[in-house]
Amino acid sequence: MGADPTVVGPYLAGALGDERWRSVTVELIAAGMSNLTYVVTPDGGSPDDAVILRRPPTGAVLATAHDMAREHRVISALGPTPVPVPRTLHLCTDESVLGAPFYVMERVEGIHVVREFPPGYADEPAQRRAVGEGLIDVLADLHTVDYDAVGLSEFGRPEGFAARQVRRWTKQWEATRDRDRPALDALGARLARSVPVAQRSSVVHGDYRLDNCLLDPATPGRIRAVLDWEMSTLGDPLTDLGMMFVYWPEAGEERATTLSPVTTLPGFPTRREIAERYADRTGADLSHLHWYVGFAFFKFAAIMAGIVARSAAGAMAGKDTSGYGERIDPCVELGRAALDDGAI
Repeated sequence: MGADPTVVGPYLAGALGDERWRSVTVELIAAGMSNLTYVVTPDGGSPDDAVILRRPPTGAVLATAHDMAREHRVISALGPTPVPVPRTLHLCTDESVLGAPFYVMERVEGIHVVREFPPGYADEPAQRRAVGEGLIDVLADLHTVDYDAVGLSEFGRPEGFAARQVRRWTKQWEATRDRDRPALDALGARLARSVPVAQRSSVVHGDYRLDNCLLDPATPGRIRAVLDWEMSTLGDPLTDLGMMFVYWPEAGEERATTLSPVTTLPGFPTRREIAERYADRTGADLSHLHWYVGFAFFKFAAIMAGIVARSAAGAMAGKDTSGYGERIDPCVELGRAALDDGAI
């Protein structure tokens, strides 16, 4: 399972200096398609006592993916900032313990929304608008963090970031190619020829969206924690905004690539409205946003290809990956359309 409780418990007892962790239960959370997330609870403890353990997927993975030390580092650094993140507790780089590096952080109680809100939560349009605005406000807060001041000046190389991202995800697609997809190849080549000049640099999340956040159970619109930092680095912040658009269908749209129709519900701000709010909060010029949206769809297609490949290799730990291969070509078409017709 990737986190044997007979190993995890004694290890945490020593690492955290608390014998109550000597015997634990470990539960795999059935969310996410990449790094594995477990709830670890001491025997006899309540859910309030639990912590979260994160580790890479079992099986073969790409060498540059799933870096636990980087994920632990960025979350730790953002702790004192306005960006809501869990408190980190321990990093283990000794692969002999679980077969891979892992880290432990506090468990944050919150609403995790994938395809729908739970009954009774954000039922009113004004509450749903607050959720949408809260998401974009947290993204703006992230992109205005002084990364030098929080100790992340060496966390990435902002210069040439967007061009490197196109190259990286082109290579990832080539490494996980399931069959010939000339339209995906053409989209990558077109993006590489038209990379805009970055206005500024910031910490970027790399996969910012609703279901990578936990919402406050009592206050719709308040984000309790941003999760899944495995692709974070320093770079062009508009890559995060472009990716957010991939996951933001509007009422009346059918997007084969999106994982959630939540943003089509009455009250959610439109993509144009969240772009305007982001620009107001950050001062960003969004005249080249169409490129970033086109790139986001290209990246999404490469991610889907990676999921399909890892599933075929048996490395998805029971995740349901059915239908992911069929999402790739529609995603490529939406990327082309973004470049041709504009982002919003």
